[in-house]
Amino acid sequence: MKKIVITGGNGFIASLVKEAIQDQYEVCPLSRKELDLSDIEAVKQWFTAHDYDYVFHTGAMAQTADCENYPELTHRINVDCTKAIGECCQAKKARLIFISTEQCFNAKIEKGPFDEMCEPSAVTAYGNHKIECEQFITSQLSDYVILRFSWMFGMNRPGIKASPNIIRNVMNAVFYQNPTKFTVNEIRGMTYAQKFADVFTKIMELPTGIYHISDENTHNTYEAAKIVAAKLGFTQEQIDTYILPNHERYADRFRDYRLDANKCKQYGIDFGTFEENVDACLKDYGWMK
Repeated sequence: MKKIVITGGNGFIASLVKEAIQDQYEVCPLSRKELDLSDIEAVKQWFTAHDYDYVFHTGAMAQTADCENYPELTHRINVDCTKAIGECCQAKKARLIFISTEQCFNAKIEKGPFDEMCEPSAVTAYGNHKIECEQFITSQLSDYVILRFSWMFGMNRPGIKASPNIIRNVMNAVFYQNPTKFTVNEIRGMTYAQKFADVFTKIMELPTGIYHISDENTHNTYEAAKIVAAKLGFTQEQIDTYILPNHERYADRFRDYRLDANKCKQYGIDFGTFEENVDACLKDYGWMK
């Protein structure tokens, strides 16, 4: 049985993937308890000492504010650690599967969706961290899959805690009667994370290259939030009360982060539309019949 190491092993995506593939692969999840990704020498020692066929590198400090406020620490974890793991993968002829982000395009002034051939351009430290990692991987490694993620969503269940996402944000607003603003000047892919986990074994075997992991979406984040609330069965009055437009955020420049995922479709991997993703999630968790 082939072995896959998963960094950030207790994270949302890592947990879903671990659950989906555990009967087909020997899975070795590494959380912060097992390995401190800020300790580059420890990272090198661990990945040099152990054998594996794949590394799914999900570990990162992804909060935009953290990357701006703690540049040295976050660069070490997001970039230097990735380079160390990549070098070990190259030496062991193991495949690196690396999570990148839609934020590689957050400086673009033109409209998306952006395909894999589009030149990245970022205004945030986090986006630039991922771009630097991509440049290293594509220039130094021979066997890799880079996955640029859209905003992934899902819900909590025993043993798996979902990252903040559109579904949770809407539920927090309407169920707790907490009026919440959602961005008008932004449009992005919003993909059901379970769909990604369900096709991960296909993704593992994609030809070396960069791939976009995203649904198709035509709604800004405020519109998307209203769609989620309606699918949850709330009235228009309730939606108008608790789902509010944020016109101030990104008022200087509309952000279009959408990713063109047609390359994945060529390999039989299709993440569908935003509405289809929301329906699938709500049905899986018993919120829709």
